[in-house]
Amino acid sequence: MPSLMADLDHPRKKAIAAMRATVPQDLWERNAAFVESLRSLIETHPVTRHPGIALLNSGTLGAEAMRTIHLEYRHAIVQIFTDALLAAQLQSRQLEPRLRPGSKLAARFLITLNDLDEFGFRPGLDADGYYRGNPAYAHYPLFENVLDDYGVSMDERTGYIPSRISHVVREYLEQSYGNYLDVTVLLAAAEEEVILFSPALREATRALGIDVNDGYYFVHGVSEDDTAEAFDDDHENDLWLILTQALTPDQYQRVQMLCMRYCDLWEQFWTAQVEHAQGRAPLVRQGMGLAEAV
Repeated sequence: MPSLMADLDHPRKKAIAAMRATVPQDLWERNAAFVESLRSLIETHPVTRHPGIALLNSGTLGAEAMRTIHLEYRHAIVQIFTDALLAAQLQSRQLEPRLRPGSKLAARFLITLNDLDEFGFRPGLDADGYYRGNPAYAHYPLFENVLDDYGVSMDERTGYIPSRISHVVREYLEQSYGNYLDVTVLLAAAEEEVILFSPALREATRALGIDVNDGYYFVHGVSEDDTAEAFDDDHENDLWLILTQALTPDQYQRVQMLCMRYCDLWEQFWTAQVEHAQGRAPLVRQGMGLAEAV
């Protein structure tokens, strides 16, 4: 039997081919058509052209407004993103026994490429011929470094009471952890949100004199951006393919409704941030009445 160790190139292509091989061709094509229609719905959703993107890109927001936005964003998605990825890896077990034994592994393999990026690994071999990486370069700690640059103390972080909409956005994703289809489609939508808003947040941060040529904003965006080392578009595409393997037609309507609702919540999140930053409306805090909002 020939050695498999020589066949390790192009891991993403191999994982996709392995996933496709677990599903009848007609079902894969039907699922792929649904996924494409869902992606088209997201592309035309109001969140994709939210005025907050232009406002952030303008570089006109002050440091205090940007500190609040970062604390809100931290609660809504940054703290729990890898939790959701790991939930998806675990719940891929729901593919079996509907698909043949071992079918979950190709999806887990593909999700791992996202995990490696999130956890601080880099492509290539280190000086010892082993994996390159450092947990200090994991995305969540890098975001904490941005808060350091903004002068947000640890007491301010631990004592921060998020807005209701920030909490709702977070809870919506957290509630999906037990269902493989749900957590996968919401992760794909979350990656799209990251692609939309990370470059704008980077520009708003740069405008305040904070270095964004390294760290969190250097590793968020799309792979074609020469000013960053980001692969969010690759990860998003991977998640849509993972969903394509997992779907059955009876779930199309429910999955679409779930995804669109998440997009609606992100639109509400960014509207609340913009209105607060411009002094037009308070942020209503979780557990507080309107009179207590700030």
